[in-house]
Amino acid sequence: MNRICAITMVLIAPFLLNAQNGGTRWNILKNSSIGWTIKPNDPHFDHIEMSGEKVSFWVRYSVDSMQRLSLVRTVIYPTFRLKPNDTHGTMMLTFTDQDLPRFYVNMTPLKPCLMNGYPNPGLTEKVISMSHSGVLQIESSLEKIDRSRVSNKLILRRSLLPCADLPAAIEKFVWINTDNKACNVSMEYNLKEIRIDTLHSTNGPHSVFSYTLNEGIKTLQPGDSAVFAVVYQAVKAGESLVKINLNSEVDKRVKRIRAIQEPMQLITPDAVLNTAFAFAKLRAGESIYNTKNGYINSPGGFRYHAAIWANDQAEYTGPWYGMAGYPLGTEAGLNAYRWFAKFMNKEFKPIPSSIIAEGIDFWDGAGDRGDQAMIAYGASRFALATGNIDIAKELWPLIEYCLEFSRRKVNADGVVNSDSDELEGRFPAGSANLCTSSMYYDALLSASMLCRELGKPKEMVMGYQKQATQLRASIEKFFGARVEGYETYRYYKENDVLRSWICMPLTVGIYSRKSGTVDALFSPRLWTVDGLATQAGDKTFWDRSTLYGLRGVLASGETARGLDYLKKYSERRLLGVHVPYPVEAWPEGDQKQLSGESALYCRIFTEGLFGLRPTGLRSFTISPKLPDGWDEMALNNITAFGNTFDIVVKRASDQTVVEISRKGQNTIVRKWDGKVPLSINL
Repeated sequence: MNRICAITMVLIAPFLLNAQNGGTRWNILKNSSIGWTIKPNDPHFDHIEMSGEKVSFWVRYSVDSMQRLSLVRTVIYPTFRLKPNDTHGTMMLTFTDQDLPRFYVNMTPLKPCLMNGYPNPGLTEKVISMSHSGVLQIESSLEKIDRSRVSNKLILRRSLLPCADLPAAIEKFVWINTDNKACNVSMEYNLKEIRIDTLHSTNGPHSVFSYTLNEGIKTLQPGDSAVFAVVYQAVKAGESLVKINLNSEVDKRVKRIRAIQEPMQLITPDAVLNTAFAFAKLRAGESIYNTKNGYINSPGGFRYHAAIWANDQAEYTGPWYGMAGYPLGTEAGLNAYRWFAKFMNKEFKPIPSSIIAEGIDFWDGAGDRGDQAMIAYGASRFALATGNIDIAKELWPLIEYCLEFSRRKVNADGVVNSDSDELEGRFPAGSANLCTSSMYYDALLSASMLCRELGKPKEMVMGYQKQATQLRASIEKFFGARVEGYETYRYYKENDVLRSWICMPLTVGIYSRKSGTVDALFSPRLWTVDGLATQAGDKTFWDRSTLYGLRGVLASGETARGLDYLKKYSERRLLGVHVPYPVEAWPEGDQKQLSGESALYCRIFTEGLFGLRPTGLRSFTISPKLPDGWDEMALNNITAFGNTFDIVVKRASDQTVVEISRKGQNTIVRKWDGKVPLSINL
């Protein structure tokens, strides 16, 4: 298995060549999908990840200058564990075009084409287009050529998708006869088993089967079509292969996409933003795995499956799931906090940064990264947004523990010490960093609100509020600084160059240094074609800081500037050279499409553009930033705070009007002056 994984990483390494190329390649199609019309002499390659409850399907597609297609498929099975059963111990196998069964048109084979190979004489395939809507679809034209003329014309439509709840991925082939005469199309029968023995597999030996469905000869009259499929399916030791039902599995994938997309719909005049939001919802919602210890959101990206992290799951996706209206997301968010809660202890030792291997082990190799502040921040926002008193009661001990842990880490300067931050030493963070203190500040505010909902003593509520007030002053005194000519923040005491994480105070409602911070974020020192550089003068970028930065800029009221940069970023990620999701990082990670970053993208709109902030189990504040040139924007079918409702923000003369409507209830209509957030109680 190590050899297979190594081959996979070699195959994706050339993607670095495309990492910072510009321009757009894709277009927006109907139903929140995107498409690419392929032209000759325009080679391109990219990769995409799609996930189900028991599988993640990574596909690398390449089209050369002659429109020849090459596919590499890596199928990842998160609940099939390898030895050592650590963070990266997920079973995965790679299948190339050479592993496919042979197809024939009449008696002529369609042979898989290598990246640097030659087209098969007699049957020529040209890729016409690709599209993605949660299912990757590729359309090609094929012509069978005799010595003197074209004798058959066909269309081949491939669909690649993960199964919704089985450890299997599907490659579906639909052949369509576009000629004026009949032809035969056939696919060879194939059944191959790869057995991962007990030397490498935990509780093995496990098997992966690649097999065909609907194989054989099909006679196509003009206009007729034939469907074939290849399935890549894992089977645990002691179990037998049960082949899937193709139509049923495709239908289940479509239904799962619909279940993720129907709640929390963004409607603005900008199609790029609407579509990018819909895709980010999908990636954040699909990367949820059914493990032996319950449903869990995991980042994905080859290395991070069946495991959780205090930043990705507690801090990024948890608060999003609280508002997303996706029941499986709510369950995954709650389970993540439950996993962390198991590590509370009387000695107040740090809860590990990551719980791995389906919840049976942990990783804490970077020490205390400020993880308790991350967990308290995310869990309190999640509990408030769900509007569920039982969830709030269950999570309160974890929140209280993490707040007390952080309080004990407050140093003589009034800010929070930690061993590192979420970048785990990749860049310096000092002994106390701006991220950890900002997270703790926001967590204190949320905790005071949650205390009221749970009927806790008034002294506890006031105590958290007092700590928050003191911490806010300490953040200003300790981190507030003039850095590279900008009145903003130093990230840690010794820091003297601009860092992307200076955006953090803006995301938690601290705007005292807004002007200088926004100027610094969008300065040539930090802003690049791919968003924020991690540190001024360095080419490295991590999308998470860009996503936090854009959210903070919009939340602070810098709408015009924030929207301009948000549109540039969104167009690049949705329609550019690596689509359609936010990514982890570059050059590290080869811009993997981790799910947490997609959740952060969605939160740019809910918390930034609309200014939603949970204040109770049935209440929130809203401070919408309706951009110039927009008459209206909306978030429809929100399921949060114990209600399902729509938010419509309209321009009325020189005022902003907020309408909140619920089925069977009177519409709440409020005018906003653009200053103090509106308080809404449902």
